[in-house]
Amino acid sequence: MAKKSRLLLAHKLFSAMLSLLLHGRRPPPHYSSTSRSTTTDPAVHRGTVPPSKLDAAAALVVDVDTALLRSGGDLFPYFMLVALENGGFLRGLLLLLLCPLIRLLMPRGAAVRAMVAVSFCGLRAGGRFRAGRAVLPKWLMEDVAAEAFEAVRAAGSRAVCVTAMPRVMVDGFLREYLGVEVVVAREMKVLWGFYTGLMEELPEGGEMVMKAALAAAPAAEEESGDKAVVGFSGSMEFLSHPLARCCKEIFVVSADEKSRWRPLARDKYPKPMVFHDGRLAFRPTAADTAAMFAWLPLGVALGAARLAVALTVPYRYSTPILAATGMSWRLKGSRPALPGGGRGQLFVCNHRTLIDPVYVSVALDRQVRAVSYSLSRLSELISPIGRTVRLTRDRDSDGAVMARLLDRGNLVVVCPEGTTCREPYLLRFSPLFAELSDDVVPVGIAVETSMFYATTAGGLKCFDPLYYMVNPRMCYTVQFLDKVDTSAVRSRAAPSTDMANLVQRKMGDALGYGCTMLTRKDKYLMLAGNDGIVRSTGDKSAPSVAAGAETGRKNN
Repeated sequence: MAKKSRLLLAHKLFSAMLSLLLHGRRPPPHYSSTSRSTTTDPAVHRGTVPPSKLDAAAALVVDVDTALLRSGGDLFPYFMLVALENGGFLRGLLLLLLCPLIRLLMPRGAAVRAMVAVSFCGLRAGGRFRAGRAVLPKWLMEDVAAEAFEAVRAAGSRAVCVTAMPRVMVDGFLREYLGVEVVVAREMKVLWGFYTGLMEELPEGGEMVMKAALAAAPAAEEESGDKAVVGFSGSMEFLSHPLARCCKEIFVVSADEKSRWRPLARDKYPKPMVFHDGRLAFRPTAADTAAMFAWLPLGVALGAARLAVALTVPYRYSTPILAATGMSWRLKGSRPALPGGGRGQLFVCNHRTLIDPVYVSVALDRQVRAVSYSLSRLSELISPIGRTVRLTRDRDSDGAVMARLLDRGNLVVVCPEGTTCREPYLLRFSPLFAELSDDVVPVGIAVETSMFYATTAGGLKCFDPLYYMVNPRMCYTVQFLDKVDTSAVRSRAAPSTDMANLVQRKMGDALGYGCTMLTRKDKYLMLAGNDGIVRSTGDKSAPSVAAGAETGRKNN
């Protein structure tokens, strides 16, 4: 009996494997050709959708992969982002090694399934999967073609977006950043809270899929009536999609025409891309990912050497040595006049990475002090600028700590945004700094990295400085602005919030950054699903201000 059961199980496994291999030779599951939903084939036209067709259409079915995105259906970079950011370097390396097999020997449907399996299998589902909301939107938005976006925007609530990628990868991007109400994509299969690496199949009937899609957008369903459905794609494979059989006309843009399409300008984004997460600072195409893995062994060794130089060599000598290795900085403008004695000077800078105060100290060629809401033990241990002065999240207590530092004649650096921001935006400035001194010196900070970001919201923050050191090239730009008189705040002639907003605007104008009223809490709720506060036992209060790290190293 047991032998018979084993034979039956072996037969089922063999049948399943054979079915999978055969399935890989057919059109992609979401482009299934076995269904015929209408009696007539759609009319196929070359080029983009004319405005007159958009106005008269009941719905616009947009192939996200080949029409909306300029990369023309190359989904490898997005699966690599999932593999690296959620699975780690080993999973990313496995996907890279399989790339030749996926690209050369597999049809598109099988290639997508293979990348899904490698990228997702074993990852935690639900809130733990953050790539779809925190990492991918930036890179997808930068890949959007302006011409295709205009068609989607003109369709409004009638736009129906279809994609080969799993819903969890694109749903947040399409709905939150592009305003799309209907997304047709496959769901990931989940077992015991983990992704299995397999996707659910779409229903075979085109009408059933279209009815479900339009039902998700009542406005589009009301407008449909007897109007025709129009399709928009960049590949003839779209004709095998279930929804293609619901289209009366399909417009297919050629590769030559698409090569002339422009990326969507940042000022045209429907929603500003202020926050995003992930370590990679480049779009991980197969070639660029291979270059990253080839660089990593050398980068780790070079990063260790850079750190050793930064910890042991004085600024005046370490700067040219580090610049020779690709780790440079530049001063834009001139240094401010420093007080010769008495009370110290308060420097207010925007927050790009944890090591912002280090470069303020380097630019001043003077020892400075800075305060921090939180800093990992590892970051503090390897910091070349000494021990951190920590804040307590209590406004009065934090103000007293910084006031004492100024009274002792220190040069104090504070980052009133309270958290880092990678994009060209400034978060809301906490007004506490305006109440501590009669004048402040705004400091504009800009950071350029070539391979890795030195910040994270959902990862391990203790590795932030290490990722910065491993970059092939990086550059800090420090710009000291004119002093801002804040004595009116101390004399209660002006509110501190107005002064904080004034400093923010001056800094934004100097850097070319946009000013927002977003806060640390907004960032962490969006990227990590929490408020960004590390609470100790019995401590329920929120932070007041945050900065980089304390400085205090030799400058001889």
